[in-house]
Amino acid sequence: MRVGLLGAGRIGAFHAATLTRTDGVGELVIADADPARATDLAAATGARAAGSVSEVFHAAGVDAVVIATATAAHAALVTRAARAGLPAFCEKPVALDLAGTVRALREVEAAGTLLQIGFQRRFDAGYRAARAALRSGALGRVHTIRCVTSDAAPPPAAFLPQSGGLIRDCMVHDFDAVRWMTGREVVEVYARGTDAGAAFFREAGDVDTAAALLTLDDGTLVTATATRYNGAGYDVRTELSGERDQWVVGLTGRTPATSADPAGPGAPVRPWSGFLERFEDAYRAELAAFVRAARGEAGNPCPGAEGLRALHIAEACEVSRREGRPVRLAEVG
Repeated sequence: MRVGLLGAGRIGAFHAATLTRTDGVGELVIADADPARATDLAAATGARAAGSVSEVFHAAGVDAVVIATATAAHAALVTRAARAGLPAFCEKPVALDLAGTVRALREVEAAGTLLQIGFQRRFDAGYRAARAALRSGALGRVHTIRCVTSDAAPPPAAFLPQSGGLIRDCMVHDFDAVRWMTGREVVEVYARGTDAGAAFFREAGDVDTAAALLTLDDGTLVTATATRYNGAGYDVRTELSGERDQWVVGLTGRTPATSADPAGPGAPVRPWSGFLERFEDAYRAELAAFVRAARGEAGNPCPGAEGLRALHIAEACEVSRREGRPVRLAEVG
């Protein structure tokens, strides 16, 4: 099949290299708002460059599209793919607000097309093993889940206004992973944030560090923390504590943490540097799953509604952070 890749930035470049090696992809056509960037990426990966995004939809004859543009363009491109009858993979989020997300998903529903959302943790070996252990009952009743998402260093200042903020950009992955692993829904949140870092966080109305307490519909308590300032390295972990056992996702020889116990492990020699390195295998697996789904060989592993539900939790956390109070999800959206 011929796949159109929309966006030739950092994640787009990674996806281009992956798609050219993915079974079932016969040709890759790349487009970007900057045609020169698309041309350079196509030359580096053996793909074909399109002169514009419109060319991908109207003249390139693609069978599916992968959307890896700036977030602000996602909803419009999801809508264009639906109206063109094309299966689409879209990096999260579909839109930065609930209303925009719902509008795009209604277009997909009306067209009857496939839309897969890019929550790559669903394809990570550790998260998948933890989900299986939890669902099998091996952990017993799970009473507490602790999530950590920490960037090694802040993103460029220009990224913040288009990212949706720390909670929507980073913690939304934890919200999706918790729902996916447990099969439960979040009913209430309480979130706080701090902006003591660089001034550009305050200028963007964002925070550089946040924490949230989530209550699931069965009473399980979930804590989620995120920061842009984790100098030890990129850190993503999830602990699931049950009455019978406790499992940890992301606890490896590259976890950027040093034990304070003299008998414990020291700092890793090569900690994770960022999300592309940490989740490299997961990103490849999710695109392979998309290609299979687009070819009709498998079901959709992460439909658009899943992205909406995770964003709903993030929106409730933003309301809680701004207003300094617990927020029921039923209040939002």
